[in-house]
Amino acid sequence: MLLRYFHKISITRKVVDCWILKPTHVRHLTTINSQRMNKPKVLVTRGDIPKAAISILEEKCEVELMPDHSPISRIDLLNKISGKDGVFCLLTDKIDYEVLEKAGPQLKVIGTMSVGYDHLDMTEIKKRNISVGYTPNVLTASTAELTVALTLATTRRLFEAHDEIINGGWAKCAWGPLWMCGGGLVGAKVGIVGLGSIGLAVAKRLLPFEIAKIMYCGRHEKPEAAQVSGEYVTFDRLLSESDVVIITCPLNDTTRNMFGPAQFASMKPNAVLINTSRGGVVDQSALVHALKTKQITAAGLDVMTPEPLPVDHELTQLKNCGSQSFVVDPTHWKRDATNENYYGNDDCAKHCQCIGRKAHAGPVMLILEE
Repeated sequence: MLLRYFHKISITRKVVDCWILKPTHVRHLTTINSQRMNKPKVLVTRGDIPKAAISILEEKCEVELMPDHSPISRIDLLNKISGKDGVFCLLTDKIDYEVLEKAGPQLKVIGTMSVGYDHLDMTEIKKRNISVGYTPNVLTASTAELTVALTLATTRRLFEAHDEIINGGWAKCAWGPLWMCGGGLVGAKVGIVGLGSIGLAVAKRLLPFEIAKIMYCGRHEKPEAAQVSGEYVTFDRLLSESDVVIITCPLNDTTRNMFGPAQFASMKPNAVLINTSRGGVVDQSALVHALKTKQITAAGLDVMTPEPLPVDHELTQLKNCGSQSFVVDPTHWKRDATNENYYGNDDCAKHCQCIGRKAHAGPVMLILEE
């Protein structure tokens, strides 16, 4: 078998460009397959993966597809992963020490249909020499689009305006000179936390709105920031000067709860927070307090903790918090692209080219081939 077309993740969280493994790199899989004389066994943890993608995998593998259109339960994951050579999971599936132990030593490939991989225990995975694939770039454009949409909806108070129509507030306050006044983007200072591919794509889409400047912070200065005249600043300065703070950084040990009480206290009272990264980057209790006490004007969230957010959660009761159900990526063609890129073949390469992306740039991940 040949395992090809996937991004490899190192424990340092650095990403190596898409490359092809030679048969010698997967000798362990070849040996297993030759001994058993059958197809490698792969677990797919959800039943609502597009059929076209599953068909591609079934050509080369013995696939066990979970029937439910919802996250696999912990018990089922532990039971079903035993004896599998590979697993196709989603960000809702926590692959940790317990799961890896239950899977057994023959597990050699983990693929996740997600931009991030914080649900994978990379320390244990690396110890076991398991290859990991993910889909890092296919959602960049759609995520950036939704981030801008969420920014506009939050600054212009569109969530509140919709509620006012439903609850009759419009009839009571129609045409009041200050009713539903919100901020705007013209002349605004925008701070982006994490100027990766998504952060840069967001910045490019915001420029036509005549914003005053773009600031960004991160581990180091980014040469590509010159494309948007972005200024590299400290996290503290970004918070104190930005009218709009947009979170696009990954979730890791460094960024977890990086937005807490002290950070909200240092932001402008008129500031708006937008998060399309991961819910864990924000201390949610601190955010609720900041919104209630008007430390910041509003927040627009596509990600929360937990997900789904309970309907009676405090955030859902706040007028100055607009939230949506993690929809930065679900466009139909993006979902198809994510799945086809996941499994990867020549047709997928052509598909990547026809949607304006370089086929070699990924995020094509893996295919098990005889």
